[in-house]
Amino acid sequence: MLLAGPPGAGKTAVAHHLATTADRPTVHVPTDQLYLWIKAGYVVPYLPEAASQNAVIERVMVALAREYLAGGYDVILEGILGPWALPAFAALDYTYIVLRPSLTVALGRATARGPGALTIIEPIKGLYHAFEHLGDREACVIDSSTLTIAETAEAVRHRDGGPTHRPPRG
Repeated sequence: MLLAGPPGAGKTAVAHHLATTADRPTVHVPTDQLYLWIKAGYVVPYLPEAASQNAVIERVMVALAREYLAGGYDVILEGILGPWALPAFAALDYTYIVLRPSLTVALGRATARGPGALTIIEPIKGLYHAFEHLGDREACVIDSSTLTIAETAEAVRHRDGGPTHRPPRG
């Protein structure tokens, strides 16, 4: 599963809940952490000059997912994985789910986070707007504005594996 959305959508908390309450062995990969492994030469991922770095990280995500899947685990890749990133995951069989609360809720949650998290309003708004109009992927969206973590996780479970929420192949 690719659990995506803007900062403040609740992705990490929901993915953690899903993984720790799953009926099968499940791995939660918080993909934002993969960027933080880069110490020298790190480029903030939302900047245009991060394109080659982001492509490497996407390949790492796919490789991680493949290895865990081969080992019998279900995998939740969670992060700011917009439609622009989906071609990198074409080799995987996945369900794409986007958590998208209102902008007000996303800003409130994102700016209240601790050290190391993106709390700068303009980039948060920019990333939010990248998930605003998803065209044929709107069916993948869950509004997490008023849902608890458990309620959002239940909505995700309900969507996971639904044929209308799988990405088109090719």
